[in-house]
Amino acid sequence: MACDIAMGRAESCKDSVSGLLAVYLINYGVTAAEITYDATETDMISAITGTTVLYKFELKGENSFDQDIKTDRNTGTTYFEQKLNIKLKKQDIATTKMIKILSYGRPQIVVHTRSNQFFFVGLEQGADVVSGTIGSGTKLGDFNGYSLSFMAEEKVPANFLDCASEAGLLTVFSAGSIVAS
Repeated sequence: MACDIAMGRAESCKDSVSGLLAVYLINYGVTAAEITYDATETDMISAITGTTVLYKFELKGENSFDQDIKTDRNTGTTYFEQKLNIKLKKQDIATTKMIKILSYGRPQIVVHTRSNQFFFVGLEQGADVVSGTIGSGTKLGDFNGYSLSFMAEEKVPANFLDCASEAGLLTVFSAGSIVAS
């Protein structure tokens, strides 16, 4: 049977950290035909061809990426809800305009964790901005900026990308470029 367990897992070392360093937003359009998976690991993407611009957003503070497994025994379905929450500090006209346009679209997103892992969110369906706030706070020390929640629903968890640095990310996206600001 295809869903039988084929391995166990030993207790891991305590050498990982949590949090996000950056996200790279991509206008929806990377297709299955442009993706090459690692020869031995189908959950890892080793190359993405086609010209792709990745828009980098540096992150610090309260940002998260989680994946919920959604299963329904009655319908015989399982899918993965990929959830990304980011905070972009300080309001400005250009970012407000970009947030408005982003809310209308369904980007694909690369998530870069503090453990130098890279994940591809919204591979087939893209991700939607499902909620957000443009806030000025109340007190002098309150958060001023943009809080955005993205969600993607996919058949599989977000794929790992075969890289551990931004330079490696550009190797995976062989015809890609990064726009930082």
